[in-house]
Amino acid sequence: MNKPIRKAVLPVAGLGTRFLPATKAVPKEMLTIVDRPIIQYVVDEARAAGIEHIVFVTGRNKHVIEDHFDMAYELEDTLRARNKAAALELLEKHRPQPGSTSFTRQQAPLGLGHAIWCSRDIIGDEPFAILLPDVIIKSKISCLRQMVDLYEKTGGNIIAVEEVPDDQTHQYGIVELAEQINDKSSRISNMVEKPAPGTAPSNLMITGRYILQPEIFDLLSSQGQGAGGEIQLTDSMISLMSNQSFSSLKFEGRSYDCGNKPGFLSANIAFGMDDPALAQELIPFMQEMLQHPVAAE
Repeated sequence: MNKPIRKAVLPVAGLGTRFLPATKAVPKEMLTIVDRPIIQYVVDEARAAGIEHIVFVTGRNKHVIEDHFDMAYELEDTLRARNKAAALELLEKHRPQPGSTSFTRQQAPLGLGHAIWCSRDIIGDEPFAILLPDVIIKSKISCLRQMVDLYEKTGGNIIAVEEVPDDQTHQYGIVELAEQINDKSSRISNMVEKPAPGTAPSNLMITGRYILQPEIFDLLSSQGQGAGGEIQLTDSMISLMSNQSFSSLKFEGRSYDCGNKPGFLSANIAFGMDDPALAQELIPFMQEMLQHPVAAE
């Protein structure tokens, strides 16, 4: 019987240089999509999948993330005194239960693999999920919930994948598939990080959601530097693939890479359109901008 997926790791130590100067004092994970910080969407996805404990791998100047998931006594007392019941309920809804979060530091920017390795003592000897906080996924059913459902049937390691145009495969980690499990899932035989144009084994990119077995930590502990001089998670996953199964899941939904400006702006529009009142104002504005774009000075 497969061990349940109870814990998830969110690596949030990145510097957010692509959003400077906005991220000079504010972590990129705290930039907002409509009315919630990016990190809140990712945590909500994990909780919707039944995750009981979330491990944040942070860096310097990221304390505001911890504050966001804590109580704010002065704010809540003021809201209570002013009978702002709806606002209080919203804060309580998004606040994790006591003891259900942990924060550990990645002292140096040594890559995603190193960030995941920093969580090893908190995760322990059990399978776990990884959610990259730059990526938020809009779906009716939590992407991670879809992955957990597959894991409960197949076990092993699960990677969420999404189709990209062939001329963009060189920008992503791409999976190579073996036998098909069902119409949404196949066994993975290999992974290639940013393949040269025209050499990608498929058009399925790794989306930033993983379920991995704890043996990955031993591999990460001895993993040498890879691309960019960093410890790459992909390298250790390829090593683990030699004796454990990896399966892909083409999840139902759409991802938005909020680590770049087009993805961030697209996510704001997509999630903003979910609010009928906002959509009523957004649609005429977007139509006007398309017809009469205003050039930046």
